Amino acid sequence: MSRYATINPATGETVEEFDTISGDEVEQALASSAEAYRGWRDTPLEERSAVLMRVADLYRQRSEDLARLMTLEMGKPVGQARGEIELSASIFEYYATKGPELLEDEELDIAGSGRAVVRTAPIGPLLGVMPWNFPHYQVARFVAPNLLLGNTILLKHAGSCPQQALRIADMISESGAPAGVYQNVFASNEQVAGMIADPRLHGVSLTGSERAGSIIGGLAGQHMKKAVLELGGSDPFIVLADADVDAAVAAGVPARFGNAGQTCTSSKRFIVASDVYDEFVEKFVAQASAWVMGDPNDESTRLGPMASVGARDDVAAQVEDAVSKGAKAHAGGQVPDGAGAYYPATVLTDLEPSMRAYREELFGPVAMVHRVDSVDAAIDLANDSPFGLGSAVFTQDGDHAAYVADRLEVGMVGLNTTVKSAPDLPFGGVKSSGIGRELGRFGLDEFSNKKLVRHV
Repeated sequence: MSRYATINPATGETVEEFDTISGDEVEQALASSAEAYRGWRDTPLEERSAVLMRVADLYRQRSEDLARLMTLEMGKPVGQARGEIELSASIFEYYATKGPELLEDEELDIAGSGRAVVRTAPIGPLLGVMPWNFPHYQVARFVAPNLLLGNTILLKHAGSCPQQALRIADMISESGAPAGVYQNVFASNEQVAGMIADPRLHGVSLTGSERAGSIIGGLAGQHMKKAVLELGGSDPFIVLADADVDAAVAAGVPARFGNAGQTCTSSKRFIVASDVYDEFVEKFVAQASAWVMGDPNDESTRLGPMASVGARDDVAAQVEDAVSKGAKAHAGGQVPDGAGAYYPATVLTDLEPSMRAYREELFGPVAMVHRVDSVDAAIDLANDSPFGLGSAVFTQDGDHAAYVADRLEVGMVGLNTTVKSAPDLPFGGVKSSGIGRELGRFGLDEFSNKKLVRHV
């Protein structure tokens, strides 16, 4: 089977396969990207901005087609898929409208005579290695700021969403980007390594697993290339004794089970104060049980299949390991009969460090609930993880909220809310969750040359 193929996760049917590019095509792509950069960097900013605005318009015009294709290729319920398309459009729109202001020269207050400014300039061709779980949003947050900045893009998308990869390339081309400015490449892992080594490429952005990040980051370091790595997460969701439990449950259930739990910033570890633990578990399990598996093309479905049978089996093995060592499954916990990559909404308690799920990322619809006896115990457990992406803290005490937020070893904290992506908010983590930031003004800084210009 081809490395790039559309396989419907709801049925297991292989719909269409695509060939990996040849070595000659890799060379052509690199040469074209380098050549296009020389013209794109000098294209007036307002023209680059106009291209981005047209991409946003096309996203909205084609929303239904793009959402249905996403549902076909990776199983996302169609209502959630439409939401991702709109978020992607809003990111292109944000950089088209707000980006030029963010790229204005920064005047420095200097001690000597004359004046000095810092100019934000592009650095050259970039490679993006993107995942399947948010196949448009995660491309948008890398591509939009860098096209505005004047960089050119080679995009290697996940092997399971090739048709979406082609649709993105088509929309950017139709929006007026010159040939070579954005190119989709159905590349192999070996070809990706060769591109990173090539002197014509100046940076690489990966959204993916910790393992993939260590490989890509290592290659980038070896070849002195800038890298942004957005990796996994095991986000804590802290519920303190004075929290509004109903509000916490209402926020926590969709934060865990949306997109079948296949979200880096999904709330995965629910850390609950003893005073409200029993109430929280009872209400959480009741709402989780209402997330019934169904056809992702049905408008009423909230929990569709996972993206592949292999991914589903990995999660099932983590749950089985936990249960075999004493964890309790209050809901779900069993692979259903029938075709497709389905797995039920599952809630685990009584977890111990010996269990795989305690340390590993659970990239599927499985929530873990822990009991703690103090605020400091909640913080310690939240930080007892190799990951540090997002988090949520539920409390009605402002001092508690500030205390916990300051001590969490994460890149993002939501107070009485979960972390939600928006075009103007920075996204990224610490520890094994990655390096760098995307979105907002920070998305324009990672692959830029902050050039000092001194006037005397």
